Amino acid sequence: VLDEADEMLDLGFLPDVEKIINMLPARRQTMLFSATMPGAVIGLARRYMSQPTHIRATSPDDEGATVANTKQFIYRAHNMDKPEMVARILQAEGRGLAMVFCRTKRTAADLADQLKQRGFASGAVHGDLGQGAREQALRAFRNGKVDVLVCTDVAARGIDVEGVTHVINYQSPEEEKTYLHRIGRTGRAGAKGTAITLVDWDDIPRWQLINKALDLGFNDPPETYSTSPHLYTDLGIAEGTKGVLPRSERTRAGLDAEELEDLGEPGGRGGRGRGDRGGRGGRDDSRSGDRERDRSSGTTPRR
Repeated sequence: VLDEADEMLDLGFLPDVEKIINMLPARRQTMLFSATMPGAVIGLARRYMSQPTHIRATSPDDEGATVANTKQFIYRAHNMDKPEMVARILQAEGRGLAMVFCRTKRTAADLADQLKQRGFASGAVHGDLGQGAREQALRAFRNGKVDVLVCTDVAARGIDVEGVTHVINYQSPEEEKTYLHRIGRTGRAGAKGTAITLVDWDDIPRWQLINKALDLGFNDPPETYSTSPHLYTDLGIAEGTKGVLPRSERTRAGLDAEELEDLGEPGGRGGRGRGDRGGRGGRDDSRSGDRERDRSSGTTPRR
C-alpha cells in the first residue's frame, strides 16, 4: 500500500519506496493512494503497477466548482519579472494573509527568501524543511507574525487558516484539481477572496487545459508586467507602488519571533534543510536590504 504517494515523493522518499518495492515478490497486489496526481506519481504507478484501475473519489462539496466569492485573475508573465510582480501584488489595498503556491521546493524557498529581502514577513512550507520548521512557519502564519506563506502543493495540504484574502499561483498548477485546491484557501465562509495566477510562456498549453476543464474563460491571458497599468487597476494597487515594502509598513514580528520546536528530527532542531528555512522576514531582519526542473523563478542562486 502506497499511501499519500505525492507527499512521499515531495519529501524525497522515492529511493526508499523503490528499494522496498524491489524486495517484494513480482506477484502481488499494489494499491496507491494520492490526493493529487502529478507526473511523478503517475510515473510511479506506471513503473510498479500492472494495468491499474484508476478510481477518483470526490465529495459533492469538495471544491467541484470555483468559489463564487473569489475573483480570479490570470496573467501571462515573464519569469524574471515574477518576483517583482508578487511584491507589488502583496501591497494591494485590503490585502490580509496571502498564500503563494509554487510547483517546486527550490522555487518556494528562493521566493520566500526574496520576499524577506524585500521587507515582507514571509515563511515557507515545503518538503526540504524539517517538520519543526514547517510547524513553526504555520504557527507564525496563523498567529499573524508572518502574513505571507510560500508553499508547495503537497506541503500545504490541509492548511485551513482564517483571514486569507489573496492566493497567488506563482507557477501554474499541473491540473485543474490542484488549481481548485489552491484558490479554495480564500473566499471561505462568505468572505471575499482574490486569486491571481501567473502563467509562464512555456506553461500556456498546461494552463489552457485547466481553463478548458473548468470553463473559466481565461484561455488567452493578457501579457502582463510589474509595471502594466491593468495590473494596478485590477488588483487595487496604489500608483507608484514598488517591489519593496516601505519600512513604515514592516510591522509584523517575523518568522523568528515564533519558537522553533525540537521534534527530535535528525540533524538537530528544524531537521532536514535547516539552513534553508526560507522567508524569515518581518521587522527584525528585513533590512538586509525535484523535481528540481526549475526553469523559473528569476532568482539568484542559493548559496
